[in-house]
Amino acid sequence: RTLSRRSQRDTMAPRAEELAGQELVGGAAEGEILHTDVGLSFWGGVDPLDGTVIDHTHPLHRQCISGKVLAVPNGRGSCTGSQVILELILNGIAPAAMLLRQPDAILSLGVIVAEELFGKSIPILNLGVEGFAAVGKHAHAKVQGTVVLAGADAAEVEAMGVARGAALPAATTPDELLATSRLQLTDEERDMLGGGGGKAAAVAMRILARAATIDGAPNLLPITQAHIDGCTYIGPGGLRFAQTLASLGGRVAVPTTLNSNSVDRRRWQALGVSPSLGDPAFALGDAYLAMGCSDRSFTCAPYLLDSAPGLGEQIAWGESNAVVFANSVLGARTQKYADYLDICMAITGRAPNGGVHLDENRVATVVLDAGPLAAALDATCADAFFPALGYLCGLRSEARVPVVVGLEGRAVSRDELKAFSAAFGSTASVAMFHMAGHTPEAMPDKEAALGGREPAVTIELTPADLAGAWRALDSGRASDAAADAADPVQLVALGNPHLSLSECETLAGLCANSAAPIHADVSVVATLGRQVYDEATAAGHVRVLEDFGVQFVNDTCWCMLTEPVVPVASDALITNSAKYAHYAPGLVNRRVRFNTMAACVEAATTARAAPPPSWVALHGQQRRSYATSAAAARFVPLLRMASRVLRR
Repeated sequence: RTLSRRSQRDTMAPRAEELAGQELVGGAAEGEILHTDVGLSFWGGVDPLDGTVIDHTHPLHRQCISGKVLAVPNGRGSCTGSQVILELILNGIAPAAMLLRQPDAILSLGVIVAEELFGKSIPILNLGVEGFAAVGKHAHAKVQGTVVLAGADAAEVEAMGVARGAALPAATTPDELLATSRLQLTDEERDMLGGGGGKAAAVAMRILARAATIDGAPNLLPITQAHIDGCTYIGPGGLRFAQTLASLGGRVAVPTTLNSNSVDRRRWQALGVSPSLGDPAFALGDAYLAMGCSDRSFTCAPYLLDSAPGLGEQIAWGESNAVVFANSVLGARTQKYADYLDICMAITGRAPNGGVHLDENRVATVVLDAGPLAAALDATCADAFFPALGYLCGLRSEARVPVVVGLEGRAVSRDELKAFSAAFGSTASVAMFHMAGHTPEAMPDKEAALGGREPAVTIELTPADLAGAWRALDSGRASDAAADAADPVQLVALGNPHLSLSECETLAGLCANSAAPIHADVSVVATLGRQVYDEATAAGHVRVLEDFGVQFVNDTCWCMLTEPVVPVASDALITNSAKYAHYAPGLVNRRVRFNTMAACVEAATTARAAPPPSWVALHGQQRRSYATSAAAARFVPLLRMASRVLRR
């Protein structure tokens, strides 16, 4: 329920009241309250250019948060929300203050970076469950220190302050927040904080310590490697942040890879990308390279690199699909970390000691039974089964670590786990899953994943459930009754996440055996990392694919690509990636079809999308509306905003 206007409030407004909160970022501010009980993803939920809420599923849609006291329970969705908040602050259009129901490091981090590097800030308070509910009954608030005075209007709040007698508490400074936290630093870490390791390391340690304080971590832990998600260009603030750290002498202390940049760094001009995006995106990549990050990465699939971590290894990775794969399939340990915090952890070689870094937080609490579903439908889906299943399991898991059962007797490949992880990471907020008999912490069976405990709940996944997930992914199909012959596609989009070597081999085989060439009206584009591209070239797959007409793009991926790589005149695309099928409608404003890799190759030759499996229509009347659920839809506006920002 949104309580942003007086007409939306209870007719009998309560008297002004004083509320107490926990300062996450200290400060003082006053303004109209914009209140919602629904979490907000700033990345994809708020336009960084004007402060308007652009998430069409959110109760605050079309309202402007600039200058308001924004009362939101927590963030949701992408870790890149920290980048958007920094842009809002530097653009002078941020909220006056934020009031939360629970601590949120991602929402706080953009403010912390603005304060530490650019001398700009807004206060953020955690009011807890009762305080957050109470503030939603009022229209105006004054925030100072740990106190919130809330009332019907500015006059009532001012009168309450006068009647209070005592002055409001002063805002707590960042130094005071650190001094009073439970975070314990080692002598080496305190020396780094004090500048013993250089200016950049001091800034990075200070940002890390403040984030760890918000998370309630008792201490920091050493990491062996990092993967930077913040190297995607969102706006000038992120570029200034990276260039500032580099100019201060920032150098990574552990091996560090980079996520997909916003452009193919070697070919962006040839691809027709505008310099308004290409130049700053390239400069952003250069800033991270100057700090010692790998120039052979720029991939959203760092687990395909030779540097992939091993079982039990403590790492600090960004990028949702990579985080899920690392935790679940490799058995490494990482939280889903906010942009900007990732490079700070790489420079310091430390991460907050909490979340799924700890044994107790990796234990499954929900069982997802895919046995009956797999027995009925697996053979009909080919390589589309695991992405569709991962999408469904993410929806069912939400914030709970699941163990998927019922697939113990089936061989499961790394590529299938890769597709499952990417889809799962698109709809779940939790950073990992287990799959009984297939992932390292669920061997030999589900009991290992459950840690000997009974699950809180067991959910049987049905064919109707999978049909609903497939429909959400295959959103560009007008209706079951529509003739597929009248449903053309002009783009085949492959490689989200980046293609593996074995996927390149499979694709090359399909193309080599195709009875027809690529249709004149269709573009086939595949994204993959440089290392895999070189391996595929050496194996002869690239030659086969290029002879067929496949175009390759490195360094970036489909979540960053817009026109002209997406043909300007195109109306529809097809992909075998559940992640891209989930994101693409908002990112490129095209109809999106989802199917197998073989169906994608067929569509390349016919310019027509094949119909989904027959059981999708069979279970149509039973399906659940995933496309309109908050969980399934939470990232769609994210990409809509990405497209707008990158084009500008």
